[in-house]
Parts: sequence; C-alpha cells; structure tokens
Amino acid sequence: MTTDTPARLLHLLSLLQTPREWPGGELADRLGVSRRTVRRDVDRLRELGYPVQASKGSDGGYRLVAGKAMPPLVLDDEEAVAIAVGLRAGAGHAVEGVDEASVRALAKLEQVLPSRLRHRVSTLQAATTPLTSGDGASIAPETLTVMASTVAGHERLRFAYRTKDGTESRRVTEPYRLVSTGRRWYLVAYDLDRDDWRTFRVDRVSEPFATGARFAPRELPTGSAAEYLRQSMYRRQETYEFAVTFAASAEVVAARVPGWVGTPEAVGEVGDSGEARCRLRGESGDAVEWLAIRLAMTGVDFTVESPSELVECVRGLGERMVRAAGG
Repeated sequence: MTTDTPARLLHLLSLLQTPREWPGGELADRLGVSRRTVRRDVDRLRELGYPVQASKGSDGGYRLVAGKAMPPLVLDDEEAVAIAVGLRAGAGHAVEGVDEASVRALAKLEQVLPSRLRHRVSTLQAATTPLTSGDGASIAPETLTVMASTVAGHERLRFAYRTKDGTESRRVTEPYRLVSTGRRWYLVAYDLDRDDWRTFRVDRVSEPFATGARFAPRELPTGSAAEYLRQSMYRRQETYEFAVTFAASAEVVAARVPGWVGTPEAVGEVGDSGEARCRLRGESGDAVEWLAIRLAMTGVDFTVESPSELVECVRGLGERMVRAAGG
C-alpha cells in the first residue's frame, strides 16, 4: 500500500492521463489502496483543478476530461523522450509553423529531464539525420533553449556572433523575442554595447551564456518583434523596381503570382491574337535570377520592360533552357 499521499496522487494522475476510463477497483489495485481512498484522492485532484469525471455503475469509473485550463502533465520516461526529440528536431531546423512557443516548451522540458533521459534524447538525436528542404541553416537545439530561457526570465544573454562578412564579435544583450521565418531563427534583442536594438541570425550565434543578471524589458520601437525583424531585413536589402507585361488578363496573372510580388493591372491594348494584356509593376529585394524564374513559372508569355539586369537575366535563362532542350 502506498502511504505517501503526494506520490500516490501523482501516480493516480499519471494513470488518469491515459485516454481511457479506469474502473475504481482497478485503480485501487494499481495503487494498493481501498476504493474509498481512491475516491478521496480523486476529490483532491479535483480541488487542484484536474477535471476528473466519474461514471456510475457497479464498479464505477474515472477519466480525465478536458477543462477550462490545462493542468500540469505527468509523463512517463518514454513519453518525455518522445516529446523532447520531436521538439528538438523541429526547433533545430526552423520548420515552418514551429514558433517560439515550441522552443519555450523544449526549454522547460529539458530543464527538468533527469540526466538518464537527457542522455537518451541526445543519443537519439545524434543518430538521426533529418531530411530538410530550403537553405535554412541547422541550429543546435541547446542554443535555442538557452535563448528561450533568457527571454522568458528577462535575463541578460552573452554570446559570440559572426556577421555575414565573417567578422567575429562578443555581444551582451537583453533578449526580447525569438522569431522564426520558417527557414531561419532570429533573436531580437537590445545590444548593450551598441546601445540600440539589433536582430541576430541564430545560426551565426555560438557559445550562448545566460549571465544570471536580470533586467526590466525595454519597449520595442515597433511593438512587435516580427514587425521589427521585417523592417530590419527590408532596410538591409538593396531593392529595385521592375515592370513586366503579360499576354494574359490581370485576373489570370494575379492568380499565378504571390500577392507580395505586386498587383497586375489591365492595359488597354491587345496582342496580335486579340488576347488581353496586363502590366505588373513592383519592387523586390530578391536576386533578379529568382524573380526571373518566378515570372517564368506563371506559364504565361511575358515581356520584361525594366530593369535592364532583369532583361539580361531572362534572356540568358531562356537561352540556357533552349540549349538544355537540345534546341
């Protein structure tokens, strides 16, 4: 018989979190107590906010149901390892849809994992090679969890940083938010040495260290970390304007190009075959090669009006395609 009430309650909670109904007699046997004690323990769990539902019958039954708030979970070893490995895999490769909340969850879980389970997670992670797409750089999950913990705890963060041109530096920051763009992770933080807000690509960060020094969060100029990152990236880009005419209606082209490329507008002239035409004007910070390919993917004949760099790129791309087809 389990005489340690807290330990027995945790054991009972672990059983109830299995998606099934437990007869009172079976719970009593599992816990080594009487059915009366099971009923009292269930009442204690309800007082703690766990929504335990009881069913009537000869033996009665109990199950944990959804409530207004999510109570703390009790995980066994296998469940904890499975969740940690899944979160590490997603966070380490900035999978689209895996945001800062996932990293915070990973930081909380790894903080309380026993050493034996932490070793199992690391071993399984090292033996697994994920298949990823895109050019997003791989990031050590430990880097993200250290950053997430300092963001949540308003704790100053120190790390080594390598810029795009390879320059190495040491930074001391007040971390504000982690932001995922789908391919990469960025840290938005206040740089104490430069006395200004900065964004850092996490894949260029090494040796992150939580200093233990607390700080009062500053007010971000844009109010949103995602918006600040967007504006920061836009300021660093060299943009160019472009104009393209398509041998199709504005409605057809609009359905085949992303909205952020621009909005096509109908023009008052038609082609030799009487087809409708439209013109697309916009501004881009992407490489002209990428824009040329994106325009070709519309499947519609088009003519580049400007800039000259895009004209030359499309011409060169067309010649290569013809040679590739044996023309």
